[in-house]
Order: sequence, then C-alpha cells, then structure tokens
Amino acid sequence: MIIAYIPRDGTIERLMIGPDDELPTAAVWIDLFEPTEADRARVDAAFGLAIPTHAEMLEIEPSSRLYAEDGALYMTATILARADEANPAADAFTFVLAHRCLVTVRYHDPRPVASFAARIVRHPASCATAEEALIGLVETFVDRIADILEKAGLDLDAISRTIFGAATAERDMHDVLRRLGRIEDLCSTARESLLGLGRLARFFDASMEAETKKQTKELKARLKTLNRDIVSLMEHADFDGRKVGFLLDAALGLINIEQNRIIKLFSVVSVVLMPPTLVGTVYGMNFRNMPELDWPFGYPLALAAMLASAILPYLYFKRRGWF
Repeated sequence: MIIAYIPRDGTIERLMIGPDDELPTAAVWIDLFEPTEADRARVDAAFGLAIPTHAEMLEIEPSSRLYAEDGALYMTATILARADEANPAADAFTFVLAHRCLVTVRYHDPRPVASFAARIVRHPASCATAEEALIGLVETFVDRIADILEKAGLDLDAISRTIFGAATAERDMHDVLRRLGRIEDLCSTARESLLGLGRLARFFDASMEAETKKQTKELKARLKTLNRDIVSLMEHADFDGRKVGFLLDAALGLINIEQNRIIKLFSVVSVVLMPPTLVGTVYGMNFRNMPELDWPFGYPLALAAMLASAILPYLYFKRRGWF
C-alpha cells in the first residue's frame, strides 16, 4: 500500500496510490505500508532510491540502519506498536529522506503514524518540507512512548499498593506477576525504540550540519529538544525497569513467605500429631503379655494419654510463638 501526502494550495492532500496511478513526485511524504516488490520498485524508479526489504530493515548493525547513499539518508529504528493490547509488538521502521520527499517503510501500524497524518492534514504548515515531516513524525513517536511510560508508571504504583497492601490473596499475586511481566516487556521495548530514535536523530543532525543550507535554526532547535526528550525518557524507562525488578523481587518474596507459612503449619501439625500416633501405635500392638490389656480403664487412659501428648506440644509451640 502506498499513501502519498501532497501539498496543494496551502493544504496537504492524503492520496491512496493505486497500482496504475502515477507516483506524485511533488509529495512531501510517501508512506509505504507492507509494500510489495512492485511498490518498492515503483518508488525506487520514481525517486532514484533503493528501498530496503523487510529482512534488510531488521538488521541490527548501525551501518545497516543509518547510512547515506546517492544523496539520500536511510534511517531505521525499532518502533513499539499495539502498546494498549495484551501482546505489544515492535518492528523496524525505516525513514528515507531524499529529493525533498520523506519515504517511510513499515510492516506494522504504530498509532503515531495515523496521529501525525491527521495532524498535518489539519495543520499543513507543520509539514512544509520533508525534513519537517521527518522530525515531526519522530516527535510523535517520542510523545507516544512518553505516554506509554507514564501509564506504565501509574500501573507500577497500583501494583506496589497491591503487593504491600494489608491483605493480598494468592490469586492477586498471580495477576501481579503477569502485569509486571507485561510492563517489563513494554519498558524494554520502549528503551529499544528510544535508543534507535536517539541514534536516528543524531545521525540526521550530523547529516544536516554537513549541508548547512538545509538546516534552519528552527530545525536545529527542534532536534536539540528532541534529543533532550529522548535522553530524559530513557532515564525514566530505566527507572521503571528497576522498579519492575524491585516489585518482582517483593512479590516473589511474599509468595515465598506464604509458602513457608503453609509448610510451617503442616510441620507443626505433624509434630503435634506424632506423640498421639506413637501412643496409639504402642497400644495397637496386641501382644499376649501386655499388662495393659487387662486394665479396666486402659482404653480411656490411652485416649487421655494421646490427647495430652497432642495438647502439650501445641501449648509449647504456642507459647514460643511458633504457631
């Protein structure tokens, strides 16, 4: 799928490009969503590019993710998507800046793409050039990650109250462990996204400085703010990650305490029942020469001995605070 955003009479028009439609070279942004070989070939021919395949986008070497070729800048970062769903996803997202046009290549659908597209249609002045489109889209990704980390922080506060609350059921702990696992997944993926976006912003800044005619004071200021925000969010993500580790240790510690309490209970019960069992076992031996067999009160005395042998250990344990 090819979607073009074309400046026209002070507005930006969003246009779906069909298989037989000509690519508008005047577009400020062309978005390739799950492109086919034919889609990539059309964009390559129209703009003189070499759009990477999905497999090439997934390579993690910096030289494969950030490079310049034939006057175009190729920048790839891992972007978090579906953060509000049970199973968040992350995939490579490529920005290609060339010939006054931004080309994006993606095989997943992060929410910031639709948000940024709607914003530039409402406010065309915010996307007058391809460079502004690139920075604006990266800013939207960073804003979305900030929202995700903010929500994760609130979830961690709620989990902390659950763990250290007055009464926490075992089923609550199972839910806590699942929630902590999901938040850790979100935080680690958010850190990965921020790391990639930070490298992308620094690479873009350095490339623009090499061509001073393309870098205005406004763009330089936005890049500086963007880098500062990314560093701040990475620190926040690291803090959330450490808090997840602390709460996970606390939850597992409470589970171990509960399990030890149950084992302790069974141990005390076993010790309390051992003396009555011994008494019952002794008087359960039907030897012929047992003198107690002829006692008229032998049976009630045996019961009393068993009862006393159970009560005395119980009282001793209770006094020592073991039960």
